[in-house]
Amino acid sequence: MDEICFLPATRLRAALAARELSAREVVRAHLDRIERVNPAVNAVVTLVAERALAEAHEADERAASGVELPPLHGLPVAHKDTHDTAGIRTTYGSPLFADHVPERDELVVARMRAAGAITIGKTNVPEWAAGSHTFNPVFGLTRNPYDLSRSAGGSSGGAAVALACGMHPLADGSDMGGSLRNPASFTNVVGFRPSPGRVPTVPAKLAWSTLSVQGPMARSVEDAALLLSVLAGPDPRSPISLAEPGSSFARPLARDLAGARVAWSPDLGGSVRVDREVRAVVEASAKVFEELGCRVERDCPDFSGADEVFRTLRAWQFGVRFGPLLGTGMVKESIRWNVEEGRRLTGPDLGRAEVLRTELFQRVHEFFTRYDFLVLPVSQVPPFDAGLEYPVEIDGEPMETYLDWMRSAYFVSATGCPALAVPAGFTGAGLPVGVQIVGPHRADFAVLQAGHAFERATGFGERRPVTD
Repeated sequence: MDEICFLPATRLRAALAARELSAREVVRAHLDRIERVNPAVNAVVTLVAERALAEAHEADERAASGVELPPLHGLPVAHKDTHDTAGIRTTYGSPLFADHVPERDELVVARMRAAGAITIGKTNVPEWAAGSHTFNPVFGLTRNPYDLSRSAGGSSGGAAVALACGMHPLADGSDMGGSLRNPASFTNVVGFRPSPGRVPTVPAKLAWSTLSVQGPMARSVEDAALLLSVLAGPDPRSPISLAEPGSSFARPLARDLAGARVAWSPDLGGSVRVDREVRAVVEASAKVFEELGCRVERDCPDFSGADEVFRTLRAWQFGVRFGPLLGTGMVKESIRWNVEEGRRLTGPDLGRAEVLRTELFQRVHEFFTRYDFLVLPVSQVPPFDAGLEYPVEIDGEPMETYLDWMRSAYFVSATGCPALAVPAGFTGAGLPVGVQIVGPHRADFAVLQAGHAFERATGFGERRPVTD
């Protein structure tokens, strides 16, 4: 049955369509896998097994009737616990919402279910998805399956671990400062931060914001593109949603990269401190693109101002979203700090951040007139000690806040460019390390094509953790 659990989503979907497998077999296999493996890693935190099996029965009945089947027919999924699911507990990792059961699915969940996906439960997150290490006072810590003493990253850490361990083939996530990318890097799976508006966020308190996005995770780039084809597409309730239909991501990803212009940097042009083993993986990844026929140069955009842009806009948003919760006394200290930072901001502070962001966008745009892709580290460190809230130093340089070690991801967030985390190697201790492929403004499909070519050339993503 474990063979079913590690089939690519595209192959699993084909087997379901051909009725070589039934949805009940597929769901049952994944539920059995969760029962056996999840206790060690704590990735799936709410399970709705009976409901999932009932939905699988209905899916098999539809298949037997001969109707055209939707793109995710019969595929089991567990949704991120910050994404509202109708009738299923959604806690946001907060003790304030430990028993919260939403009345409606939010858009990403609704689109997946309309496409035939079967909800089996929810995946763990940091409290309010704040920070790239998955632990909270409701469900506790999610552990890295490659080394249970290590962090799984976050905030989509439960989703990433569940994918790596074969608990479901596809996952939805979200990303402000790296929450789709960092956990993918830490667990040897794929996480894609699409362009803002590519996947509309509905409902949203700050609907005009482009800092946080939702997107797909999977064990392969092709599977991530399959899920994106369902998640993407316009929605009139989102003022920034892009008009291109999601079906455009259902096209084949195969592309000859010969002649493509690729820039790479192990440290974002010297602007961030990066662990030496991570740097080595990025350098080796650049050589892979050379072998694919690309014209590769060590180069990087000027990321000046990206730190201030991200931290200012993040703090302002935290103040808006979480300020009312501070009086409860039930919010973790890092969120309290970020809210207080936001409350100290002035109008000129926000104005300066937007000017810097515009200048950053223009510099990056100019950079991508000379290059097609930019290859960077996803995370500045390999998976760190799960007993820490965040890495306290990198090669001797202290990290003063829980955000400092995430700059390699959140500098890219500040640009608005699409970015893919794809498996790229392992440390000497066998810990996964991903590489980040960044593309020009709204060049989402091209980034997926580059990631697909890299993945096919290396095969790193085929390595699975030992979980039994």
